[in-house]
Amino acid sequence: MKRNAFLKATLAASLASTAGGAAAGSENMSQAASAPLPLARRPLGRTGENLSIIGFGGIVVMDETPEHAAEVVREVWEAGVNYYDVAPTYGDAELKLGPALEPYRKKAFLACKTVERSAEKSMQELEASLGHLRTDWVDLYQLHAVTSKEDVETIFGPGGAMETFVKAREQGKVRFLGFSAHSVEAALAAMDRFDFDTVLFPLNFATWFKGDFGPQVVEKAHSKGMGILALKAGARGKVAEGEKKPFEKCWYEPLTDPEQINKSFHFTLSLPVTACLPPGEEQLWRLALAAGRSFMPVARQERQDLKTASEAVDPLFEYPAWES
Repeated sequence: MKRNAFLKATLAASLASTAGGAAAGSENMSQAASAPLPLARRPLGRTGENLSIIGFGGIVVMDETPEHAAEVVREVWEAGVNYYDVAPTYGDAELKLGPALEPYRKKAFLACKTVERSAEKSMQELEASLGHLRTDWVDLYQLHAVTSKEDVETIFGPGGAMETFVKAREQGKVRFLGFSAHSVEAALAAMDRFDFDTVLFPLNFATWFKGDFGPQVVEKAHSKGMGILALKAGARGKVAEGEKKPFEKCWYEPLTDPEQINKSFHFTLSLPVTACLPPGEEQLWRLALAAGRSFMPVARQERQDLKTASEAVDPLFEYPAWES
């Protein structure tokens, strides 16, 4: 099936699968304003797991007090979020998320990552993460930020990190295996080399339309039955050269207007994805949660409006220009 036909078919399937939830949401909107809309859950590929369509990134509690981290995670859990993601490169996020998530750990879906590419160092990092997170296992372990074909070759070469990943799954230290990438070529190459359970990839309207960055990965991952997790749904574009980052925990320029955030997250959630991980700033995460609760499949005109709006944006990623 050609890519355009595939994307139309999967978008239609995604819209159909969420139509029931959208209708239920419309009914709930007539209830008292004090009753928040439920947060929908979707299957994570072939894993048998169902995740909340909005996840919680550990960066939100990075550098926060233990007390505030515990309060935020309690609120997040009560809001219906069961998907939590963290990495050793996120400052002290593991140390803050671990104790805060401990009361809910048995029912939570916890994802972690490693940037290490050797078997020895990736195993050391996994053991350290398990200790920080106060758990004997993580549900999903991911190669973090796979960026090039050379990176993929190292990971799968002798003494590479995939040796740790397979061994850790056999030992029960991890349940599912995945990777995150900011490169179309690297993502496609990784999927060719191993039967991963998930891919975590930047998917938003600007990169999708103007950057042509993402459709290739979604098509291949969907055809393999993988769970597709989305990054950067709340991104607008790059920070202009010489400009200061508007938010300390975002290296890019995020959307801040609630209406624009709703449209952007609704676009990404109308793709065949399981969940979105919002920006790491607490206030932006809360806006993303509201967007998830109010999710309605994007209509044809809304999709066209976003495509038009993308022309004025400098997208975070482009393909193939960004990788040339």
